[in-house]
Amino acid sequence: MEQFLQEYSSSLVLLLWLALAATLSVPLLRLLLTRRGPPLPPGPWQWPVIGNMLMMGQLTHRGLAALAGRYGGLFHLRLGRVHAVVVSSPAHAREVLGVQDAAFSNRPASAAVAFLTYGRADMAFAHYGRFWRQVRKLSSARLFSRRGSRAARSWLAVRDESAKLVRAIDAEISGSGGGEAAVDIGELLFVLTKNVVFRAAFGDRGRRQEDELGELLREFSELMGAFSVGDFIPWLRWVDGLRGVDERLRKARAGIDELLDRIIDEHLEGKKKSKDDVDADMLDDMLEFFEEDDDDPAAGKKDGGDEPHNDKGLRLTRNNIKAITMDFMFGGMETVAAAMEWAMAELLRSPDNLRRVQQELAETIGLDRTVLDSDINTVPDSLPFLRCIVKETLRLHPPIPLLLHETATDCVVGGYAVPRRSRVIVNLWAIGRDRSAWVDPDTFRPARFMAEAAEVDLKGGSFELLPFGSGRRACPAIVFGLYEMELALARLLHAFEWALPASEVPEDLDMDDVFGLSAPRAVRLRAVPKLRLTCPL
Repeated sequence: MEQFLQEYSSSLVLLLWLALAATLSVPLLRLLLTRRGPPLPPGPWQWPVIGNMLMMGQLTHRGLAALAGRYGGLFHLRLGRVHAVVVSSPAHAREVLGVQDAAFSNRPASAAVAFLTYGRADMAFAHYGRFWRQVRKLSSARLFSRRGSRAARSWLAVRDESAKLVRAIDAEISGSGGGEAAVDIGELLFVLTKNVVFRAAFGDRGRRQEDELGELLREFSELMGAFSVGDFIPWLRWVDGLRGVDERLRKARAGIDELLDRIIDEHLEGKKKSKDDVDADMLDDMLEFFEEDDDDPAAGKKDGGDEPHNDKGLRLTRNNIKAITMDFMFGGMETVAAAMEWAMAELLRSPDNLRRVQQELAETIGLDRTVLDSDINTVPDSLPFLRCIVKETLRLHPPIPLLLHETATDCVVGGYAVPRRSRVIVNLWAIGRDRSAWVDPDTFRPARFMAEAAEVDLKGGSFELLPFGSGRRACPAIVFGLYEMELALARLLHAFEWALPASEVPEDLDMDDVFGLSAPRAVRLRAVPKLRLTCPL
């Protein structure tokens, strides 16, 4: 957050002078902007020209929740020329993501995001249309499905890497000579999700580039979340160039181009040498639809490709494949790792719940064997309290706290006007803590789902709990992500007793987060494990 404010403050003086210079034109602007029909949603007072841009530092999940407490579950901001409508209640989320889903199915993209995704050549930021539907179908049917031998290998990566995680922790315990040694849970879980993503996406052929790609992903994450004056006041876009943003963007995309082109070429060469798909991965799945496009190397200047490249079906250019791969990287690494780290932190701060889930695991599975895939998937109700912990964690700590949508047409929500091309910010963090929907909303209480488990789902049907979104734009990897989270947590909690380091007490555990594309813990979680299984790992 401090880095965001530093970048933003460099333009603050200029914006203030603009606001003061435009103040005399307020009466004329009000006359010109007078609207017929429903009014805009309520919201804070706006400066001329810049609107509410001086409040940019407050536009985090927590800041927007505080503003919703003043202006209601649907309120309006104006950021330069951009209308922004913030949704913070289950009722309004139902209207936006359910009743009027088609009108809100586009995604806004900053200039940085558009550049880094090759002009919306991916799935996450492509506008809703035929191309997006085809890529979504590919993702649901093949990339994240459990059906077929290729998909099975992606799910096998979760099983293998979570087993490696348990053995790595056991090795740290052994290395401590029997003493109490704290492990960095946050780092271990990030390594787990990184290994799963790389193995699922590239097989063993891209593993040697993972450190290099990890550095580029961190730069991408910073650039995608950075404040840009030009996104809101286009004639001030030159300010971003002075701040060095444009040069960073060019370097970041050049680095990704070089690295992913190399991996794609290796896969293409492998397909020429052998038709055997024993080592096939997600990239191989996408390459089945690959056609080199010599006439349009940028492959994304059509704003996401609202129409397919030809009438015969899906066709993916090289830039489509690179952009979709980056979607998978962003969606599958930090988000899942952060959710699991939050679950462990909440349990360490709530020893009674920790004891209860460990007792459930011991009674259901025993301590003479490890957790198997069948314990998670074959019998859905076999570990009900573990699943309650997952739901409660995702309620309090959604992987992506703010969902971004954009209106394709003028709409009316809750009796208020939402103009075409408005940015619609759905605050999942605030919805999960809505006092009209939840008792003691700020308290970690997994047992609340024991009676409601059959009624509250995580797949977008319950608008008071939307960790993966809802409607057309819901996350396509819900089942895969939940499987990874449930299996990894089950194995960690089943194999080890957990306690905070001797100098810490549960009540004082730091629970602050860091705002960005996701909201991970501000301080990595460290805890002391003690093996409790009687079988070899």
